[in-house]
Amino acid sequence: MNHQDEARLRIPSRFSRPWLRSDRPVPRRFVAPLESFLRTEVGSGSLLLGAALLALVWRNVAGESYVDFWHTAVSIEIGSWSFHEDLGHLVNDLLMALFFYVVALEVKREMLFGSLRDRRTAAVPVAAALGTMVGAAFVYLAVNLGGGGEPGGWAIPIATDIAFAISALGIVGRRAPRELRAFMLTLAVVDDLGTIAIIAIFFSEGLEFAWLLAGAGLIAAIVIMQRIGIRQLVPYVLAAGFLWLAFYESGVHATIAGVVLGFLTPAFAFHRREATAEVIEGELREIQLDPDVDVTEATMRDVSRLAREAVSPLARMEALLHPWSAFVVLPIFALANAGVPISIDGIGDALSSQVGLGIVLGLVVGAPLAGIAFAWILVRTTAAELPDALDWRAIGALAPLKGIGFTVAIFISLLAFDDPVLQEQAKLAILIGSVLAALVGIGALLLRHRLARTEEAT
Repeated sequence: MNHQDEARLRIPSRFSRPWLRSDRPVPRRFVAPLESFLRTEVGSGSLLLGAALLALVWRNVAGESYVDFWHTAVSIEIGSWSFHEDLGHLVNDLLMALFFYVVALEVKREMLFGSLRDRRTAAVPVAAALGTMVGAAFVYLAVNLGGGGEPGGWAIPIATDIAFAISALGIVGRRAPRELRAFMLTLAVVDDLGTIAIIAIFFSEGLEFAWLLAGAGLIAAIVIMQRIGIRQLVPYVLAAGFLWLAFYESGVHATIAGVVLGFLTPAFAFHRREATAEVIEGELREIQLDPDVDVTEATMRDVSRLAREAVSPLARMEALLHPWSAFVVLPIFALANAGVPISIDGIGDALSSQVGLGIVLGLVVGAPLAGIAFAWILVRTTAAELPDALDWRAIGALAPLKGIGFTVAIFISLLAFDDPVLQEQAKLAILIGSVLAALVGIGALLLRHRLARTEEAT
């Protein structure tokens, strides 16, 4: 519960609070401001950037210890079955499954209740998102289809890191139209959906159909548990763990298990909120009439359960896991994967190689130009209209931020290339391209604001 929640609930000051929520000097002066900052997109982006910088420093100051740490072996043996991975792969396969679970929850919510529900308002940002993906892939392939290129990395520049993109937008602040944030979030949702589909279709290999059948059986079991009314979390957590294992062993990338679970999570509450409020109101009156300890504690447990079930599982799981995804999973992923050796020669190799050049140009040039083009063609050829309060100048200034790849782009680079040299070239190119895209986007938004102010003054 955050401070805003406490304000809504109007908790009396006489109620005791945990130390972190108290008005004592340390929580008041340090903990509360830090929590407030981290709740913003700039805060989560700053933490992610800090993890990436730490990885770069660690890799370039003590490179051997960095490599050795993330290659630490992890083994589990149960009878004849064994599981062997290193720490880095566990981060990429297991923790990122949690990240994609949260992404799937957000996509499902937007499709049912949010920006993707109304086709008229979603059409332009959806077209722009598809354009950025096509443009980035096209430019990469244009650079790499010649001799010596690596066309298998075409999917690397299509992905956008929404934490960094929204953080860059937050740096501009009020100098950018407020509606641009909703536009960018819609872009990100479509981008996430496309990225999920690409990983599932193009980066699954060596399929083991027995494990796929086991995964299908687990999905069916989850659906049956939902239909017969099992609401306890433990059975679903166990099923999720076995589903991840089945996908991992099947050859389908294990993170897709998180996506499947996200779309299976119910989006509607078990009870109507209005009816639940009436029941709870009556139960709370009974507490005032009968102050017996056993009775009141049992009643409060029932009230707590009813209140929880009046919130959809999707909303509950998103609220529970989004902070873990943003503040734990993604920083750990950045720490494990952003550590690349940096040197003048390395930067030169990354920018001169077909892989690196394709990624940088795909992020900085292909993505924004094709995104604007797709959106413009849609508006010119159909009944689609720009969202209220936005014009082409605003969308054009926002478009470069779509080229901030980072987290998911690095993730796809690990899937696309087995060669460590190509992986490091790709990572360094992603870092360079993302920084350039951020600088161009922030500069374009500030320039748009200045031009708008000049026009207003004249």
